[in-house]
Amino acid sequence: MVVEIDEKSGFCFGVQNAVEIAEKALLKGEKVFSLGPIVHNDREVERLSALGLVSIDHDKFRKLRDCKVLIRAHGEPPETYIEAEKNNITIIEATCPIVKKLQSRIKETWEEIRAHQGQIVIFGKPGHAEVVGLMGQTLNEGILVSNPEDLEKIDVTKPVWLFAQTTMSIRDYDNFASLIRAGMKEKGIVDPEKLLHVSKTICGQVSNREPHLKAFAKKHDIVIFVSGRESSNGKMLYSVCRNINPETYFVSSIDEINRTWFEGKNSAGICGATSTPKWLIEKVRDFVATI
Repeated sequence: MVVEIDEKSGFCFGVQNAVEIAEKALLKGEKVFSLGPIVHNDREVERLSALGLVSIDHDKFRKLRDCKVLIRAHGEPPETYIEAEKNNITIIEATCPIVKKLQSRIKETWEEIRAHQGQIVIFGKPGHAEVVGLMGQTLNEGILVSNPEDLEKIDVTKPVWLFAQTTMSIRDYDNFASLIRAGMKEKGIVDPEKLLHVSKTICGQVSNREPHLKAFAKKHDIVIFVSGRESSNGKMLYSVCRNINPETYFVSSIDEINRTWFEGKNSAGICGATSTPKWLIEKVRDFVATI
């Protein structure tokens, strides 16, 4: 059986950057806390924990004093930095540069339009760490939407500035923007483009993987998609592969692989999410190669 790794799978730049920043601090022998799991992949979290990285939640963070805390790639709302300064916590900044730029754009836009009845609308997943950070730029006055039913939260007769969480599906984002336009027309708005301002904020590294993975999934008899269960990007890209190739299986480690999946198969493709470390994808490849 031919076994091939998708070379474009694995950590995106933002996650790779955060992991390298964490490793650099840990190799100095420093005690470092990570505010939330550094990446949505249990195996990588375990590896970094063995090096000394300690994951904490926000409740624990508020009790810390005089220490170093890493802000992961997802970013954090402004109040986290205020809390850190108050408690003499040194922040190790590892927010993805793309997310950081998006946070700044949302904050600047919100400050400009809030006095003119403008609405900041963020298309993202409720409770997702990145979304919490983005909403925080508006003091949580922004409107969070994630599905068509949320259109009712928006006053389509007033100006709308639409942004997206960086790991959302471009197709779903475009569809939601179309729903807003349609809602505006129903309210008699002749030219919705004058009221609706759509920002292209989905990460190119994420969106470009969709068409690539479609082609990759199509060329193999079976696809093993490697990802953490909590990865938003993992769920989305797995769905992309599964829609093209029904013989696509989601695994988090080699322990979840069933040898019977490969009966009668001549080629296997191994791929993963932007939060999946390359070493784990390679480990799955090596295991599958023995079947």
